[in-house]
Amino acid sequence: MNETAPPLNVVGEGFARTDAVPKSTGTATYTVDVSFPGMLHAKVLRSPHAHARLTAIDATAARAMPGVHAVITRDDLEGLNPTYGYFIKDQPIVAIDKVRYIGDAVAAVAAETERQAVEALEKIVVEYEVLATVATIESAMADTAPELFEEEPMGVVPAYGQGASGARRLGVNNCYRFSYETGNAADFELCDHVFQDRFIFSRDQHFHLEPFVSVARMEGETIDVWSGCQNPFPLRKELARVFNHPENLIRVQVPYIGAGYGAKNNCKTEPIAILLAKLSRRPVRFCMTMEENFLTQSQHAAILDVKTGVMADGTFIARSGHIWLDSGAYSDASPLVAEKAGYRLPGPYKWKHLDIHCDCILTNTTPAGPYRGFGGTQASWASESQIDIIARAIGRDPLDLRLQNLKDLGEAYVPGESGVDSDLRAGLNLVADRIGYSDRQSGDGRGMGLSVGFKDAGGVNKPAQARIRITTNGGIYLHCGTVEIGQGVHTAMSQIVAELLNAPLDRVSYPALNTDYTPFDQGTNASSAIVVMAMAVQQATLEAKQKVMEFAAGQLDCSVDEIELDDWSIRKGNESHPLPIMIMRYYGGTGYEFTGEGFFKPDIDHSAPLETQCVSWEFGWGAAEVEVDRDTGLVNLQQLVVSGDAGQAINPLVCRGQDEGSAIMGLTGALFPCMIYDGPILMNGNGLDYRVPLATDVPDGFVSILQEQGHGPGPFGAKSLGEGCMLPVASAIANAIEDAIGVRIRELPLTPERVLAAIDDAQSP
Repeated sequence: MNETAPPLNVVGEGFARTDAVPKSTGTATYTVDVSFPGMLHAKVLRSPHAHARLTAIDATAARAMPGVHAVITRDDLEGLNPTYGYFIKDQPIVAIDKVRYIGDAVAAVAAETERQAVEALEKIVVEYEVLATVATIESAMADTAPELFEEEPMGVVPAYGQGASGARRLGVNNCYRFSYETGNAADFELCDHVFQDRFIFSRDQHFHLEPFVSVARMEGETIDVWSGCQNPFPLRKELARVFNHPENLIRVQVPYIGAGYGAKNNCKTEPIAILLAKLSRRPVRFCMTMEENFLTQSQHAAILDVKTGVMADGTFIARSGHIWLDSGAYSDASPLVAEKAGYRLPGPYKWKHLDIHCDCILTNTTPAGPYRGFGGTQASWASESQIDIIARAIGRDPLDLRLQNLKDLGEAYVPGESGVDSDLRAGLNLVADRIGYSDRQSGDGRGMGLSVGFKDAGGVNKPAQARIRITTNGGIYLHCGTVEIGQGVHTAMSQIVAELLNAPLDRVSYPALNTDYTPFDQGTNASSAIVVMAMAVQQATLEAKQKVMEFAAGQLDCSVDEIELDDWSIRKGNESHPLPIMIMRYYGGTGYEFTGEGFFKPDIDHSAPLETQCVSWEFGWGAAEVEVDRDTGLVNLQQLVVSGDAGQAINPLVCRGQDEGSAIMGLTGALFPCMIYDGPILMNGNGLDYRVPLATDVPDGFVSILQEQGHGPGPFGAKSLGEGCMLPVASAIANAIEDAIGVRIRELPLTPERVLAAIDDAQSP
């Protein structure tokens, strides 16, 4: 615990979640629950071809079907800016010139029932000119590959700082490249050993239980949309651009979200629902099926080439790398993921030279976007796997080699960047001791492996605003744009407010998010809430409290230093003065509200590679013990120990749940089937064939250890948490497999087939 933190009354005690009752009783409102009289239901016609030119489309018969009130095809996009995206605006509301993957949206129908909408879709006649496809990174990069975009879409390259750069369209189907370099490339020539390895990272689906969904309606000229979206304010801005509509006449409301893991950012269902609502002048609900989720967003598959130079004594000197991300058919957030994958490939280690490039390659498959820990999942897999390869090659214990080269507490990650805010060696020793690493007996089918996952957290140049209102009778309203996606952030933020105001937690209300009156936030992502937004919340709370104290001091004819706030009473010496009486006496029968405003944004810093220094660093330490059957290749996970550092845990129970949930997501990518493609055809895009861990798949030896090292920048020393513990899992298990049977697997997932193939390769002459 941070020794300078004040005595805690609410924070850190593991209070029950404020959303526990509505969620456990079924009374919580999600976007899927939103309904209005006369509401229509939208369904989408999706392309059966992976790559084809749209030569003709006729929706005449569909428009005449019973119950149909609106149909959209490319002919209905006139007057709009019909494409959207993050850095690159390339994904259309519905297909305009081409379809680029199986499942691409071609047309949409709004009808009185979903059945009527589906029946109308069957009446739409589409003519295609089928084109050659590129379903893999390698085929998409070939000189003879067909281009998904013959003309360059509108887009930007953001500003970068020291050592970093970005570029667009550097080759066939290469939509973006992020690069980072520091030091001298000649340092490789000084190394005693140079290692070069290629690693393959598989593609997973977010598998959020609540599907992509939105409800839209027109109220006069106001576009009202309810959305399960993690970044409602950027969504509002993008919708204003797409529809050429005043931003002040677009209202985004976000109820509870049934998980997102990064998928529910930017436009997904909203443009289709809004356009259908505009055409029909009726409320429209567009709710995808689980199968459609698989056709909408995925994690990035990747190829990672890593070259590392070390000295004979194990000192790390230089690392270069080239990463190719499979972006799918549209760029989506690929440039952002490229930034993170490239920036995180060095890992939390000391280097003299770095040279990293990350390319985003378009393929005729499901678009890829943010996925929990995004960029860090791919980077940690390659980085931490190669460190074990190096250790074994030079005769060093993998634990000792990491301890030798890890960055120190407070040491800058790279030149111009902020300092590391966790004791990395303490965290690694903690999980190693818990799993019994020093007493391990390697070989004979049993082995242990370690890994350190890390990511820069808090968002890049991310602004956040918050507002606090306190009523005459002490009711507290916390207004901020952080979205509750299951992570418990409403509880944590409310605890901070209650702590600072010395009030019980049940006096704090968190009004539903509505972009008309909720203060601005860039989005609920990058583990930013508990540092970026929480500092805005803290500032707003302290400002409101100061106003209360100054008012009370004036009423009691004393200085602020002579009084204390005690559960909406003012304590002066041994006397207690209820605030409602003082407020009513001064302001009259109408009473009054005290307000406070808060704002936080990291400063622009051109010496920092990403233009601002990282607000908080997120780490996940992992250790795994496995038993491997040489005859079947089956990996039996005996122990999995993970640990994250919360700095100061605002709610330890919530923090632990985040660490454990992220670790199980890491387990999914490590041992369970990924999205399987046969060329451009997704073979397991449904809830039955796509396997995720069940409770029975979690080993009895699964342990999470919550650290509170106290070095965080957030309120009371809190720091980012919630993604770190998924990052080390895959590499820790792969390292344990090599410890057990002496073979290295460089491709995820770690299936029995791959284990057997590695055994066969090792035995080949």
